[in-house]
Amino acid sequence: MCGIAGYLNRDGAPADGKIVAAMRDAIAHRGPDGKGLHLDGPLGFGHRRLSIIDLRAVASQPMHSPDGRWTIIFNGEIYNFRELRRELEREGWRFRTRSDTEVLLAGAEIWGVHELARRIDGMAAFALWDTVERRLFLVRDRYGVKPLYLWRTGGRLAFASEIKAFLAHPEFKVRVNEAALREYFTFQNLFRPHTLFEGVEQLPPATILVVDDAGERRETYWDYDFSKPLAIGPDEAVAELETLMGRAVERQLVSDVPVGAYLSGGMDSGTLVALAAQHIPRMQTFTAGFEMSRVRGTEAGFDERRDAELMAYSYKTEHYEQVINAGDIRWSLPRVVWHLEDLRLGMSYPNYYIARLASKFVKVCLSGAGGDELFGGYPWRYYRVFRSLGRDDYLTNYYGFWQRLTTAQERKRLFGASADDEAEMFDVFRSVYAAAPGLSFETPEDHISAALYFECRTFLSGLLLVGDKLAMASGLEERFPFLDNALVDFAMRLPAQHKLADLEHMLTIDEDAVRKKLLAEDGFSGGKSCLRQAMAHVLPPEIMERRKQGFSSPEASWYRGENADYVREMLLGSDLVSSAYLDADFIRETVEEHMSGQKNHRLLIWSFLSFEQWCRVFLNGDHSHVG
Repeated sequence: MCGIAGYLNRDGAPADGKIVAAMRDAIAHRGPDGKGLHLDGPLGFGHRRLSIIDLRAVASQPMHSPDGRWTIIFNGEIYNFRELRRELEREGWRFRTRSDTEVLLAGAEIWGVHELARRIDGMAAFALWDTVERRLFLVRDRYGVKPLYLWRTGGRLAFASEIKAFLAHPEFKVRVNEAALREYFTFQNLFRPHTLFEGVEQLPPATILVVDDAGERRETYWDYDFSKPLAIGPDEAVAELETLMGRAVERQLVSDVPVGAYLSGGMDSGTLVALAAQHIPRMQTFTAGFEMSRVRGTEAGFDERRDAELMAYSYKTEHYEQVINAGDIRWSLPRVVWHLEDLRLGMSYPNYYIARLASKFVKVCLSGAGGDELFGGYPWRYYRVFRSLGRDDYLTNYYGFWQRLTTAQERKRLFGASADDEAEMFDVFRSVYAAAPGLSFETPEDHISAALYFECRTFLSGLLLVGDKLAMASGLEERFPFLDNALVDFAMRLPAQHKLADLEHMLTIDEDAVRKKLLAEDGFSGGKSCLRQAMAHVLPPEIMERRKQGFSSPEASWYRGENADYVREMLLGSDLVSSAYLDADFIRETVEEHMSGQKNHRLLIWSFLSFEQWCRVFLNGDHSHVG
């Protein structure tokens, strides 16, 4: 787990070592254990190392192949590197290190970069320089766990694990990408590869970018495919899933440093801890909870510490808790925005705090992200569209659901009367499906598969970005066993009726009954039914019967109570920096509606706070509270 940065001058001008070093050191938090630099004419590579596998200096980066042809900088972990290593040894490669980095070098030489990418099981973003062909390869893992950003100026292509590396380049200027801003305030996410920084984009997941004298070429080497369900019975599915889960967790425990786990109190994290504790005696686990003495209503149940403590007791873990209170938002928001850079999803400061706690004890932490998106953890979402009549009807219905922050009419006010972007935002939403392999929209099962595809490509992608950035802020590596290749392949082919226990019943009732269940959002027996059955013998009954709840913090109450002054100070003052892009009157009305209890605008207020802080940190250069 590391940070990478560098650039290639397409015009042949020599790379500036001082600039590459500055870019590299701007992301030093990602790799406090070592640093490296390599220059080769127009190419500059910078690397920061967080030592996880093969701690010796010989495994440092940039790493070069024995014949000098290949140079690599790599951020991530390859979980099947031992299997790949054995294959490469049979091909004649003589390894000098025990690192997965050298496996990538050998794979590029023997199999070629494209075949290597398809064989990787793990999380990876890496840059490879072919000194013979003078060709640069930039590669990102199939799920997009590890970020990789691109910035072009003139004839130069720069790349980095984080955007702040570009801030160290003397030619980089921060400007707001207003198209991305509208997209963010529609979906609270970005579905296209651009970012809030004008001119900066992400290399999409499962993508190889090749740069040489002929120009730039991209190849997508993998995608989610829910279109080929297995003919498998429920008992066989449960047995296979139990086996695959055990293998996935065991594979991702490979490390030369201590491994811990987040423990939220839910089934996904509980599953990982239950399986990992079979291999790690007295495993260290970490939970974030909330001070709830002044929280009322549905948010009063958001604190998950009791359930996490139950599981910690059951598996005899060494358990630690972080209790977050309302005042912690003020302190953390500048730091969260600084590290997150490209705003995504909802309230993420608990991620920052829990990673900060875990990093004091371990270097690697297991996370349950991916379980919901792959195994159907949000049934109330899918049942909103499963009665759709076809592709167009499905897209219209699901688009309406995923406008998390504002409608088209509200955006006209927020961005100005001329900002009629309904058609544009619908096209953005629809574009997620543009290359979806094999999806049809004819049956309820098809619509559920389409919903799962969308969530993996967008919502999960956002979760992974938040997880990586806010963990690496504390030099912590997060791992995601649910994103084991074999497990994902099985999950995609698992029929919908094995994921959703309510599906057959829902197909028999009328639309009014479905609507009543949707309004309640607790009228479903729950998703992930196959996973529940597979883990029934390892999880406490109290956890198995627990109603599905996302990891949420009680902002609706805090914004009206203890954080009311902070919200007003940030958003209602005369020094509102974001008013250059957003309508201040709309923001004021939103805040007042929430404070009076007329509506719950907690997601929108979080996004207003985050973008205002983004403007202060990146546009105004106020770094006084980001350390």
